[in-house]
Amino acid sequence: MTTAAYQGEPGSNSATAARALYPDAGHMPCTSFEQALDAVTLGAADVAVIPVDNSAAGRVADVHHLLPESGLFIVDEYFLAIRFDLMGAPGATLDQVECVRSHVHALGQCRKVLREGGWRTLVSDDTAGAAREVAELGDPRHAALAPPAAAELYGLEVLRAEVEDDPDNTTRFVVLSREAALAPYTGEPTMTSLFFSVRNIPSALYKALGGFATSGVNLTKIESYQMGAGLNASRFYVEVEGHPDDERIALALHELRFFSTEVRILGVYPAHPHRLAD
Repeated sequence: MTTAAYQGEPGSNSATAARALYPDAGHMPCTSFEQALDAVTLGAADVAVIPVDNSAAGRVADVHHLLPESGLFIVDEYFLAIRFDLMGAPGATLDQVECVRSHVHALGQCRKVLREGGWRTLVSDDTAGAAREVAELGDPRHAALAPPAAAELYGLEVLRAEVEDDPDNTTRFVVLSREAALAPYTGEPTMTSLFFSVRNIPSALYKALGGFATSGVNLTKIESYQMGAGLNASRFYVEVEGHPDDERIALALHELRFFSTEVRILGVYPAHPHRLAD
């Protein structure tokens, strides 16, 4: 049976994504992204379900720096609609709340309700962890911003439902595995993720990416990473619409390799239906 690791506690958005992807699997909550990735690397889990970016808050800090060094491969992606409820101890009411706990990203995605309430905020390691903390405190002055599943899991009272600022708030997760299970080239919508390091020459990045432009290939993401503390050329993470066996992608990758010191395919996987609906 598959075991899926994720960062966070039961009831978190990552737990929801892991259960949606692997409903019949064993699930392994982890305290950090590093621990979730290490669980896969060391064989304690088969896959890790990791958030990489959010439509409201942007990229998830640290994750993109961990991916190139993890030695793991992206085998799938999943988009989860993000919903937050304001929840408190049993019997608590909204006018009793003085302090709201949650993960820093959740606090940033629910600014309107926090501003309306004028409440003090406390940062927790995880949204579901914030709900657990409120349940353990049993103090009506403390509330949590957490996914709806956390209220039932920890026996909390929903004081106000769906308080996220953006009703279209969505987080993208990737599934990481020890094995590079590349999706076959069938003509169906496919994503390719890769890392590359440009040669230390003038206009290297412009030249390296030129093949994608001339071949009409869409880059949906590009992130840069400085390697070390010196002035060496940067490493880049790129996501491309298409499959490496497509002639256009193959030509673009050939040109990319000519101007790069390293090109590494991190994953070739089916595009999630959410991406096709945009």
